[in-house]
Amino acid sequence: MTDVVSTALGGPEPPEPPKQSPEPVQLPPSIVVNDLRAAYGRIEVLHGVDLVVPPGSVFALLGPNGAGKSTLLKVINGRMRPTSGEVLVGEVPVGKSPTEKLVKSGLCAIPEGRGIFPNLTVRENLRIWTYRGGITMKDVEDRTFTTFPRLKDRRRQMAGTLSGGEQQMLAISRALVTGPKVLLLDELSMGLAPLIVNELYELVGTLAQQGMTILLVEQFVTTALSVATRAAIMVHGRIEQEGSPREMADAALSVYLA
Repeated sequence: MTDVVSTALGGPEPPEPPKQSPEPVQLPPSIVVNDLRAAYGRIEVLHGVDLVVPPGSVFALLGPNGAGKSTLLKVINGRMRPTSGEVLVGEVPVGKSPTEKLVKSGLCAIPEGRGIFPNLTVRENLRIWTYRGGITMKDVEDRTFTTFPRLKDRRRQMAGTLSGGEQQMLAISRALVTGPKVLLLDELSMGLAPLIVNELYELVGTLAQQGMTILLVEQFVTTALSVATRAAIMVHGRIEQEGSPREMADAALSVYLA
């Protein structure tokens, strides 16, 4: 008996065809660097850098001093113009758009050397984070002091008199309160005690779990790779290798730690 006859006589309905699973949505990369070159005067320091940072990843850029890592971050965040090549943050072309547009698109950079205003108090520094709009001073203080209680005790203190760890906490509070899509961190651990470094990198891990894309520059391989999902090694202005954190931990020994 055919299925048609069986159904007509009150038999069981024919099985429905299996539903096809929807294709996974492929998000565009958060950062794309294509054949990038940059120079200080006549001295070229980036020699055709190619790099893709996937969305929602923690990408560790490793390498020795003078490799060009910080210069690359300066170009990505619009503080330095390249001599050639292309950088995209999301869909925004860097160098062809005002820095304000990059910030509004969700880019936040914490530069090497803290990036705070040393002659202002902690509270005055925090007030600056409200100037882009959309967040109140109360929200800024609540989020900052919940994460870094010691800054509450220092809120009337000049930022320049804080310890190195406290200054870095103040600097990174900008990422806490503005909720960027892409965060650039340059030498987060520089000059800090290991205990403070661990505390700050725990926060980096928490921000990544919230969906933030993070590109971090770091000399200390173990520290950076403890939170990274992807990594690359930069030497003499070029990306030498790229891979998983474990692969790059092994590669760093032969490329520039040997």
